[in-house]
Formats: sequence, structure tokens, C-alpha cells
Amino acid sequence: MHPPVLVVAGVAGTGKTSVGLLVASDLGWPFADGDSFHTSASVAKMRSGTPLTDADRQPWLQAIAAWIGEREAAGGGGVVACSALKRAYRDLLRAGHPTVRFAFLTAPPAVLDRRLRDRPQHFMPASLLASQMTDAERLGPDEPGGGVDASGAIEQTAATVRALVAPAQAT
Repeated sequence: MHPPVLVVAGVAGTGKTSVGLLVASDLGWPFADGDSFHTSASVAKMRSGTPLTDADRQPWLQAIAAWIGEREAAGGGGVVACSALKRAYRDLLRAGHPTVRFAFLTAPPAVLDRRLRDRPQHFMPASLLASQMTDAERLGPDEPGGGVDASGAIEQTAATVRALVAPAQAT
């Protein structure tokens, strides 16, 4: 079996990009930031403080799924940071992609709010955190991967995420 493609998921402020970059670097795998797959219309919508709808997210999720497929076709692992908040989104990402594993990052709301306010240049404003928290569905027992507490240091979170991937690399 090929190395897994890891989706580092969670609401804004959990550190998906920072953790994903570190894990990808440690494993020597390519990294993709899910934010770069958003349409310009979706970025403008979020920048204005309007939450995305499922319809808004559809082309974004399809583009990320295509990237996952490219990694699998190449026979190599990869890491992508993508909120993947709902089960339906994760199902779309792993449909036809048997190597996908999820690391669903979580942190207390106060930690997330502080992190979001510390990055004012990002298009995702702190005001949208509540809508993401409402949408977030934890991984089901049949979804590959696991939940990871991301309230501590990035290095600590990345080590826990790497441990989630290790069993999949051995198969």
C-alpha cells in the first residue's frame, strides 16, 4: 500500500497549516494549504464575514480531492490542511481515495479566538469561528485517523499527528 495522504482538519485557529507544514517537512512529503484551493468568490465572502454554504464549499472540496488523487496516483504521501468540518465533506475527500487519514485538531474556544485575533491579515475573520464551531463534526469511529488536542505547542501537536500516520505507513 502507498503512504497515506493526511488531511489535517479542524476549525480556524487550530493550527492546521502550521502543523501540516511541520508534519510534511518531517516526513518529506508535499504539503498543500487548503486555503489556496478556495475560489476568489469564496475568499471574498469569508473576508466580508459571511460563512460559506455547502454549495460554496463544493468546488473547493473537489479541488482538494483531486490533489489527493494526484498524490495517490504518484504513489507518494502528502499532507493537506483543510477544515473538513462535516462528515459529508470528509466523505467527499476520501471517496475513491483509500490512503486518506484525518487528524482532526481541536482546541478550547478561547485559545482559538486568541489565535485568530493574532492573525488579522488572514481572510478568515475571528467573527466566523462560531459558525465553524457549529458546523464541526468530530470524526466518527469508522473514519480513518483521530482527534488531536492542538491547544499546546505546534511541535507537540505535530508529534501526535505523526503518531496517527505511523500505523498507516507500516501497512
